Amino acid sequence: MTETEKYLADFKTAVTSVYPISDKAFDLLAETAYVQQFKKNEVLLKEGRIANDIFFVCKGALNSYFIDEKGAIRNKWIYLERDFASTRFSAIIKTPNDFKLQAIENTTVVCMPYHQTRAAINQNDELKNLYIAYLEKKWIVINEEREISLLTESATTRYLKLLAAHPGIDSRIPLQYIASLLSITPTQLSRIRKGLTK
Repeated sequence: MTETEKYLADFKTAVTSVYPISDKAFDLLAETAYVQQFKKNEVLLKEGRIANDIFFVCKGALNSYFIDEKGAIRNKWIYLERDFASTRFSAIIKTPNDFKLQAIENTTVVCMPYHQTRAAINQNDELKNLYIAYLEKKWIVINEEREISLLTESATTRYLKLLAAHPGIDSRIPLQYIASLLSITPTQLSRIRKGLTK
């Protein structure tokens, strides 16, 4: 198996874990997909551009963020292996994106052109069900869990849950990015980390 075949196999496993689809439906989905590599700090999507792609992270990490009026980085999301990264809002309504999507590490992705992917979804019922299942999981369940966590859990609890979900993330991702993702300051995160090592 070549490296590209391995990445596509990982992509298929991730897709079918969201919703079981046939090989025929997957082949239709993957018809226009291709593997692409980005070096650390390389930008996949600039702010002010319309998003036209969906990325499946095979290896590495991506950061979605914007810089506020004070020059501080505000993280929307950190995407790791087996995550799907995109700005569907921008792609759906064809409006410039407010966020930058950037590689934190050397990163390999399966790239899916958004409009060709939607065309495939529109012509196949299995892919429609997959799309609905993904939206429900990602944009309803996961996002609501994150909102509830921000409102009800301490920063320490949120940090520990992040470590449990993504072991080793604290040694891979700059701590200021993690702090922003947790909606705390880098100083607060440093205190939490010191407290956990006592």
